[in-house]
Amino acid sequence: MEHEHDDEGYAGPAEITVDGRTLALNVRLGGHFQPLDGYYHWYGRLDASDELSALVDAGQPALLATPHGSAAGRLSDPDLWGRYRIEGTSTPPFRVHRTLDEVEHVL
Repeated sequence: MEHEHDDEGYAGPAEITVDGRTLALNVRLGGHFQPLDGYYHWYGRLDASDELSALVDAGQPALLATPHGSAAGRLSDPDLWGRYRIEGTSTPPFRVHRTLDEVEHVL
């Protein structure tokens, strides 16, 4: 089954800041523009980290930074493998194609 929208994303190193404490980890992020509410929604998984698990609670706000930018998001419960999910609305912490020329250039 195909998606109804084009996903964009980022996978690689990142830093997450929670309660003034910054940790380095790897992330896998994606996102899409939602025409119903007019916002860009981004989301992803943070690699498992004992340090992060000891620091956060589900629903806690966090700042996620990649080499391409940073954005505020909210953490959810960890999965069975200890990976927290993060999601945010608006400008994501990764590059987003803004024109069809950019998309065709990448293809």
